[in-house]
Amino acid sequence: MYSYRPSALPNTRVDAADLLRGVAVAGIILIHFIEHLNFYSFPPLTQADKVTWDVVFFLLSNKMYAIFAMLFGLTFFIQHDNQAKRGYDFRPRFAWRMVLLFMFGLLDLVFYNGDILTVYAVGGLLVLPFVRASDKVVAVVAAVLALQPIELVYFIGGMADPQLQPLNLGSAGMFEAILPAQADGSLLDVAKAGLLYGLPVNFAWAIEHGRFTQTLFLFLLGMLVGRRRLLYCEAGNVRLWRQTMVWSAVAFAVLCPLWMYLPGQVASDCARASLTVMLDMWKNLAMMLFYVSALTLLYYRTKARRALSFVLPYGKMSLTNYITQSAVGAFIFYNWGLGLYSVSGHVMSLCIAVVFIALQYSFCRLWLSRHKRGPLEQLWHNATWAGARR
Repeated sequence: MYSYRPSALPNTRVDAADLLRGVAVAGIILIHFIEHLNFYSFPPLTQADKVTWDVVFFLLSNKMYAIFAMLFGLTFFIQHDNQAKRGYDFRPRFAWRMVLLFMFGLLDLVFYNGDILTVYAVGGLLVLPFVRASDKVVAVVAAVLALQPIELVYFIGGMADPQLQPLNLGSAGMFEAILPAQADGSLLDVAKAGLLYGLPVNFAWAIEHGRFTQTLFLFLLGMLVGRRRLLYCEAGNVRLWRQTMVWSAVAFAVLCPLWMYLPGQVASDCARASLTVMLDMWKNLAMMLFYVSALTLLYYRTKARRALSFVLPYGKMSLTNYITQSAVGAFIFYNWGLGLYSVSGHVMSLCIAVVFIALQYSFCRLWLSRHKRGPLEQLWHNATWAGARR
């Protein structure tokens, strides 16, 4: 039986993680705003709008969520390890922390049906048993999840039986059921639709498109990154990140053309859909690792560190920034607010997002000049440790 031993070195604040978290949240907001927060209703689009959409999605889509998920696993490790150093088992408290995160997710669903916090809360509970597993066990389970086992089974099944249909948990129908509230409803209508359909649709869509399996993999990857202290500027890490940057670029260069052309050579609808999902997840993972390694190297080994340090306050308030973007974005684009969905093309939506991120950033700097944590971060922290003797 593997016995968990706390790390010998202190887990100080990981500045590189705050940098990555800030970049990830900002990238997520850029995507959400040009999507009109899952309300795919737009005015007539110009060529500039179409190019903006393609560029933003190529650079950011699924990569920013992947960074965010990996950092979730990293934070879990740090919290657990810090408490283990004090002789405290953090696992029951972490389970309660996930209940609280689920509640934050329900609040998010009141405004935006694409919430990820509820998915993270359930995923966090699923990986909880592995926090005290050996590195080997965590690595093996992570590798299996990275292979997209659900899609792999459907791919094999589709190749064996051309009549087999792609995995369908009904997410498309649930998304359509939400549209009337976004287009014509009040805030109450949006909240009802978000809680009734948005909650199940996020899990269904994530499973259908490989996101849920990848999220669990990234949680475990984040644990390993924490155990190995890879985001600290320590001996050997720079070389590893350089190698990661090179090999992830090579992997993306191979996987992207395969994703574009290989599924088209498969006759079975089920096998083709599953192969598309697998290749898409793998190429996005490769690009995400390139971003992580490049930003980490820039922060620790170049003169860009000073400029990149300005992102840290934004990353430290990621929960606050994530939920406020849902509330403000819904107000900007949905019918119950300004209703700009009917006049805002992708270029205009991207500009609105940039201005909003700048305003969020200013608030973060002001708030953190007077407080240790962001407002929702502090609320989550206080509720996590409610009733504990510390």
